[in-house]
Order: sequence, then C-alpha cells, then structure tokens
Amino acid sequence: MGRIFYMMGKSASGKDSIFQMLTSDRELNLKTVTMYTTRPRRDGEQDGKEYFFRDEAFRIRMEQEGKIIECRTYETVCGPWSYFTLDDGQIETDQFSYLMIGTLESFENTKNYFEKKGWNVLVPIYICVEDGERLLRAVKREQLQTVPNYAEVCRRFLADEKDFSEDRMRRCGIGKAFENRDLKTCAQAVKKMIIGELCP
Repeated sequence: MGRIFYMMGKSASGKDSIFQMLTSDRELNLKTVTMYTTRPRRDGEQDGKEYFFRDEAFRIRMEQEGKIIECRTYETVCGPWSYFTLDDGQIETDQFSYLMIGTLESFENTKNYFEKKGWNVLVPIYICVEDGERLLRAVKREQLQTVPNYAEVCRRFLADEKDFSEDRMRRCGIGKAFENRDLKTCAQAVKKMIIGELCP
C-alpha cells in the first residue's frame, strides 16, 4: 500500500514552495490531491490547480452526501472561508503514494478518516520558520496582491499559534520538524525522509 505524505506548517513557512519542488521531482513520483475551498481566488490562481474553487452551497451538498474527508472553516475579515478534501476518487493508495498539503487540523482529520478504514498510511511533514522571518515573508507576499489585505495576514499569523500548539502537535504524533532556513536544503531533507519511508 502507498503512503500519504502530509505537509503542513504555519502561514508563510514556505511549505507551498517545498511542496511544488517535491511534486515535480520525478525520482519521488508522488501524486497530488487537489483540495477544495470556498475562498475567492487570489491573483494568478487557477481553478483545479491550487484548489477547486467552489461556493458554500457545493460544500453543504458534499457534506450531505458524506463525501467530505475533512473540512475547516475560518472566520476571516472577508467572511467565512472553508477548505476541504473530498472522497472524489483522487486518492488510490493501493496504487500510488501521494504528497498532500494542509493544516494540522486537516492532517488530524484525514488521519482519522483513513484509520477508520484500517489504513495507517499518513506520514506527517512539518515545515517551520522563525516567527519574525515568517511574518516578514507573509507581508512581502501580500504586497504582491492587487489589493493587499494586511488584516487577514495578521489574523492568520495569530491563528497559527493556536492551530499549531505544542499539545496539539503531540496529540497528532508530530515530533520532527524540518526548519526552512533555505528552500533547497529543506526540500532535500524532506526528500531524503520520503525515500526512507518508501524504501525502508
């Protein structure tokens, strides 16, 4: 059976960049799972690439049909935004291994979902960056938007402290962290771990 390597980290930790580096690595040959969100598209994002962008009515319908693996809803300064993973046929662990990306909460819920099926397939990958550097990165990224939303940057920064609390990390069995001081070095360390899991 394949594995699901689940990457997570606080906002602006570089997890998206590392995710892209690893999913484009032909040696690893990891499949991806596109998540869904009700938030608006950012400049440059494409439907079906970063996320499937859907409305709240779609999310509710999927919940009623029992197709949601995990879902998180955040009260933002722009209103509630939901992020969710669907049991929509994208995941086939009997044939492939995957690299997914999300939050600690989504990792915990996805892990529980598969364990209920008797599949112990999730491997956590936690990316971390010193808080001051992370905040600077988040502000610089937001400056590139047509209409920067600095209030949302601050909300996410503060919410991360609660979302990635030490108690929660322990409960999810996450002990190892990959420090992202340099993207390439961090990505190589993660790659080495993945190869070790796939070829013990």
